[in-house]
Amino acid sequence: MKQKMRVGIIGGGLMGREAASAFGRWFVLDDMPVQAELVAVCDLQDKLLNWFQGVPTVQLLTKNHEELLNSPAVDVVYVAVPHNLHEKLYTDVLRAGKDLLAEKPFGIDLAAARAIANATATSGRFVRCSSEFPFLPGAQRVIQAVTSGRLGRLLEIRSGFWHASDMDPNKAVNWKRQNKTNGEIGVMGDLGMHVVHVPFRLGWKPLRVYAQLQKVYTQRPDGKGGMAPCDTWDNAMLHTEVLVDGNEVPMRLEMKRLAPGEMNTWFLEVLGTEGGIRFSTKDPKTLWVFERAKEQGWQRIDIGYQTPFSTITGGIFEVGFPDCFLQMWAGFAAERAGALNGRFGCATPNEALASHALFAAALKSHADKCVVALD
Repeated sequence: MKQKMRVGIIGGGLMGREAASAFGRWFVLDDMPVQAELVAVCDLQDKLLNWFQGVPTVQLLTKNHEELLNSPAVDVVYVAVPHNLHEKLYTDVLRAGKDLLAEKPFGIDLAAARAIANATATSGRFVRCSSEFPFLPGAQRVIQAVTSGRLGRLLEIRSGFWHASDMDPNKAVNWKRQNKTNGEIGVMGDLGMHVVHVPFRLGWKPLRVYAQLQKVYTQRPDGKGGMAPCDTWDNAMLHTEVLVDGNEVPMRLEMKRLAPGEMNTWFLEVLGTEGGIRFSTKDPKTLWVFERAKEQGWQRIDIGYQTPFSTITGGIFEVGFPDCFLQMWAGFAAERAGALNGRFGCATPNEALASHALFAAALKSHADKCVVALD
């Protein structure tokens, strides 16, 4: 008999509906010890609540998150709301005695992240932070190459997330473009957890950072015929050093909302004295591998559907975002049940907190035009 994980969602927008889709396809997972089921949804918009009426397992639709949290039918809560609401809602979930999958960045700033992490520790609940892309087969192959040691002494690490969502200056403003709702960390809060998840999991914590931040469009249409301020950072380049086997290694972290020619590109590259490896979602079936030899050359390898949690899908097929989102939820469910068994897991509260410490240091670095050391 499989353990049942009954999920409630607070925030039925884009990611909330992706979660519903993932639970609807849960049966494709092979040998999963947990059965996930969406049972409750909270959102303030009628049109979103109406969308979830099409999910047959949902028993409760409400505009009051306390009603969802008081439901004995809910075991786990997924919260996908603007960053300024994270601290209150996450701590409310924990006080209600529920486990939590929290959307990144785990609070609007470092102080909020610390408060959430402290509440997590006090509550004793199982808490993880959302980050999907490391569950892709290409990302897993990079992780395997690094942990095998076959790359030799590491020379350089590069991790990034690029898209061009803000290239159009006439795009209307939204909550991610204003400090009051997104946070002063700007694009780092929006994309940064995706970029640091794998490096942090591999033990690569920055010793110091020099940040270059760009604020390109300072106002956008407000959707009402006027203009509204945009005060968040659009692009961020963080130049860091990490300690690997006693050696300092440069690591560059890139987060961009204004990346010409990019739709939604996550990438990871690691170079060493004996070889290199790189993967990008721009070409999701391709893994690039380098092995040191007399002649210099990269080998292109076709990769298929080889996910951490096996599914019915044939290995010859390619993966997409819904697949890695399902894999992330499988990782959450398996780890919560004590059945991760060495497979890759979701970002931890400590990793989320470390990301905020890095982003806060990046703000100081850019403001003072200096290198900032991290603890």
